[in-house]
Amino acid sequence: MKTLGLVITDGVGFRNFILSDFLKEAEQQFDNVIILSCLPKSVYKTHTDCQVIELDVFTEGYTTWFFRKAKEIAHLKLHAKGNLGIQDNLKTNRSTLKTTRGYGTRFIYKLTTLFHSEKAIQKFQYFQNKTFANHTITAQYKTILEEKAIDLLFFTHQRPPYIAPLVYAAQQLKIKTAAFIFSWDNLASKGRMASSFDYYLVWSTLMKKDLLQFYSTIQDQHVKVVGTPQFEPYVLPRYKTSKADFIKAFRLDASLQTICFSCGDSSTSKNDELYITTIAEAIKNQQIPAVNFIVRTSPAEDPKRFDTLVKGFPFIKWNFPKWEQVRANHQESWSQRIPSTEDVKQLRALLEYCDLNINMLSTMSLDFMLFDKPVINTIFGNATNGLYDDQRFLGYEHIMHVVDSKATNIVTTTAELIQAVNQGLTKDSNTKNRKQLIAQQIGVDLISTSQLTAKTLMQWS
Repeated sequence: MKTLGLVITDGVGFRNFILSDFLKEAEQQFDNVIILSCLPKSVYKTHTDCQVIELDVFTEGYTTWFFRKAKEIAHLKLHAKGNLGIQDNLKTNRSTLKTTRGYGTRFIYKLTTLFHSEKAIQKFQYFQNKTFANHTITAQYKTILEEKAIDLLFFTHQRPPYIAPLVYAAQQLKIKTAAFIFSWDNLASKGRMASSFDYYLVWSTLMKKDLLQFYSTIQDQHVKVVGTPQFEPYVLPRYKTSKADFIKAFRLDASLQTICFSCGDSSTSKNDELYITTIAEAIKNQQIPAVNFIVRTSPAEDPKRFDTLVKGFPFIKWNFPKWEQVRANHQESWSQRIPSTEDVKQLRALLEYCDLNINMLSTMSLDFMLFDKPVINTIFGNATNGLYDDQRFLGYEHIMHVVDSKATNIVTTTAELIQAVNQGLTKDSNTKNRKQLIAQQIGVDLISTSQLTAKTLMQWS
């Protein structure tokens, strides 16, 4: 009798592991699958018959925060040399606030100047764990894990700080833990994981290499390449939309080609309004031939920042992702936005039927490449021209792989963008490079991902 505890941490985890075929495959491998949810229980009612346990929201106290922050900053300092993404993260984490945590952050930066070895990081982790020992939420988690006789606790995201006491509770009960590496940029440019796990699932051989590089205590045999369910809906028939329905839904001209601009969120993709305006003006001025122009905003935020563009360019078709905010009183409120099945269908239709994608170096490049569509990456800003400096992302390790692959057309000026759009709509011959980048970044066929993941978890349980 084997029981899998599936920890859904956020809306993206919900999409990846509930809206894919993972649950079906896990139920074939395990005698019992129990969902431990950081989202409200109600969001699962139309998706699964599995038992769902809604976890209480963990509120991080100062002492826990201090050792977590020390662990993260020490990790960044240990790996900062030659890594622009991590150097950027170190700058972003600095604080000038005259608050308890502001003063604490400045002390941590001084402390980790001396103590940032892997041994020091493990010691900070130890002290962080000690703060959970007598916490009421730890006792709750232990009761759940014992009563449900969990054999393996699988975390669908390795970074959220609010999962740390649950990992600790499992460790105290000698329950094995596994974590899925959430995104292509999480290892080479982000801070430390929430805790240490027994096993790790990664997208690709490249991601496995990064994991072993940035976490020297992890052993090779405890890491498995399984691909990612993030893209699995693109090969599942239930998410398929006909082209006629796509054209009708977005009120498109069926005789024209279609461009899609996919936005990032306002924290890292601040020039999106400029790029949308540039494309729209070029269409109006006939520098780009008549096309359908769709803009998909980021599901992580409210699209109000584009209100002026919605009014200014009535010919743009807008795709505001149908993600529902299910809980507001949470330390990471963005994590409480969950996608609808309708949105997954709309996204897949965009990928399948648009002729060209434009974005600022986001993961959406991979989404469109899976449908062999040409991709343009817009980065007009630099350190001297007054725009938000998005060209610096070219120095991030995960983006350097994109640049080296030549799978996308990277543009830095209006003229380059217009030329790239016209070229992408008329003569695209970049299929080989796209396929090579996809093979590098996603190491397993999409149709096999959930099955391989479930089988691997069963072997580890």
